[in-house]
Amino acid sequence: MRNYLPEMAPNYVNYYLFNQPILTGSLYNFALMVGGSLLGSLLARGVGRSAWRAKLNENVKASAQNVTKSSGFERLLNSKYSRYAMIALLAAVLILLPREWGPYWNYLMGTVGIYILLGVGLNIIVGLSGQLVLGYVAFFGIGAYTFGLLTSPQPHAIMMNFWLALIAGIALAAVTGILLGLPIMNLRGDYLAIVTLGFGEIIRILLKADLLEWFTAGPKGLRSLAQPTLFGKPFSSDVDYMYLIIIAVIISIFVANRIEKSRVGRAWLSIREDATVAQATGVNNFRYKLLALAIGAAFAGLAGALFASRNQFTGPEDHILMVSINVLCLVIVGGMGSIPGIILGSFVLKGLPEILREFEAYRMLAFGALLVVMMILRPEGLLPSSRPQLELFKPDSQAKTSEEVVEDAAHS
Repeated sequence: MRNYLPEMAPNYVNYYLFNQPILTGSLYNFALMVGGSLLGSLLARGVGRSAWRAKLNENVKASAQNVTKSSGFERLLNSKYSRYAMIALLAAVLILLPREWGPYWNYLMGTVGIYILLGVGLNIIVGLSGQLVLGYVAFFGIGAYTFGLLTSPQPHAIMMNFWLALIAGIALAAVTGILLGLPIMNLRGDYLAIVTLGFGEIIRILLKADLLEWFTAGPKGLRSLAQPTLFGKPFSSDVDYMYLIIIAVIISIFVANRIEKSRVGRAWLSIREDATVAQATGVNNFRYKLLALAIGAAFAGLAGALFASRNQFTGPEDHILMVSINVLCLVIVGGMGSIPGIILGSFVLKGLPEILREFEAYRMLAFGALLVVMMILRPEGLLPSSRPQLELFKPDSQAKTSEEVVEDAAHS
């Protein structure tokens, strides 16, 4: 074994062999792998094809409908006072918790909030307009580096105000989305994914290249970035940044929700379902898809600027492909097109691994098992979006039907 794994210490080799001789330990490993594969295959086949799964889903849905359709629950849900009470309770939690969490939890929840911003933006591109983009991290990096170059003392010493640099990062990310989308909006599916993947890698390599070190600071990254001020006072503690990220998340969710329910959102949904039919009904596919890419890129630019300012540093290694993969996973795991699903997916994919860090030896095991079970039982996501429903016209009971109108005309 040391011929193939020369860097492994003898203790680790013995641990891998279950403290057995080489032949016996190898047979144990082989039996363990084969047995695990067979067990996984049997579980996948049994769970995927058994009737109990469909019956369980039906029972859960029926129970949920019985609860939600009860008169008391509907009155509570439709009461304006209950909504106000829920909003007040949520506001109190968001105000009080950052003061009690401490620096570690504020940093962790701040990271979750930044990924919620990224997920909301990518959900517009992938979940609503149906464009598979794998280079989303490029817009995140453009927002972060725009903010950094305008506020860092090196290499240009522009030292711009935090709020102006934040707006500049958002605007440049949106403009980059438009410039990228102009030549590629006619691509679909895998072709669009490959092109955007290449764009993301181009941005990362340019940020890291020694050739552009005079402009981007190269592999060293940008340090000592600007921090926000409010009415002339510093707003830079971990609690302040948590509040800032919470406000940004609330505004982004509100904007995304309003856009989704607007005419633009309905056009995106029609393009996602069938682009050809959408174009036949008068939807300008090119314009609406380009708009989705620009708005999604703007959200990524906002997340990048906040990320760089909070960390007081941004470098090429902060904007690798895995960031795009993580954001795409949280959108899919949470439920495509669902903002509550994005929030839950961000907590599951970014918050849960850090919470399980105390159980270092079993952290990835538990996380991987959770993903496997979820993909089998909930392939549409944890909180999938519901299909939009058309509110049909309800005719007046006293109005005459078409047959009655015809009879009256015949008699007259």
